[in-house]
Amino acid sequence: MTDDRNIRTTAHFLDPAEVTKAAQAEFDADLAELGFVMNAVRLWAYQPQTYRSLLSLMSQVASVAPFSFRQRGILVLASVSALGDSYCSLAWGTKLAGRFGAEVPGGILRGEDETLSKPERVMAAWARQVTRNPNSTTASDVGALREAGFSDTDIFAMTVYIALRLALATVNDALGACPDAEYLTRAPAAVLDSITYGRPIGGAGSGRPLCRPTTAH
Repeated sequence: MTDDRNIRTTAHFLDPAEVTKAAQAEFDADLAELGFVMNAVRLWAYQPQTYRSLLSLMSQVASVAPFSFRQRGILVLASVSALGDSYCSLAWGTKLAGRFGAEVPGGILRGEDETLSKPERVMAAWARQVTRNPNSTTASDVGALREAGFSDTDIFAMTVYIALRLALATVNDALGACPDAEYLTRAPAAVLDSITYGRPIGGAGSGRPLCRPTTAH
């Protein structure tokens, strides 16, 4: 069991939520997978069932196409970097770097897609446009996705997936969930150096400038 004192931190703006059985299950899952409880999961302890349902819904949507791990990572990083969300940028940037090297997520986070294939570049562009101004999209933009080989079913699924990821990030950002300090040593330098936006690792007053490490990797 996770000691309740471990979640009484400045991980977010709200007071610590009651640690219910459902919340504890999420904490234990984080500990098993990551070795620590993410600040965002501590925040979602207010509604752990909603958190789990949202993750399950995202997985369901992505499985319809289906999208590969790499494609999901591209959609996430392109959208959350456009949103200015450092937390998901760090988490997914680290995940993607572990599979495909740090330059791939680093480039996406900076809006530089040279390491991506043409269909992947079109996906990233769509994710940024949907995030920044969904009312600016045109039939031509959808046409570019079709030309890149995506079906209308794929296009609908990736758009819903982007919107759900943004919902999760928006809650985290608005309620002050700060990126976990563990990413200072887990995230590669190419990812850390690319994130010049959002909340700093450790939160306000941590003395850390955004996501750049204080010591060289």
